[in-house]
Amino acid sequence: MKEVGLDSVVKMRKAHPCGENRWRIIRYGADVKLKCLGCGRVVLLERPKFMKSLKEVLDKQDG
Repeated sequence: MKEVGLDSVVKMRKAHPCGENRWRIIRYGADVKLKCLGCGRVVLLERPKFMKSLKEVLDKQDG
């Protein structure tokens, strides 16, 4: 699995209600803040719950 970090695009196991399952990480610490790439909704997950729900890392943005 690729490295997960700030600005990574990840694919989650379950899709968001808008139908998208790709998210951009906008905060990565004890909690992980994700922004849906479909509708723009922001959610906050605890890191263990995030790691359990993570399916794959799609991309890592520079900067």
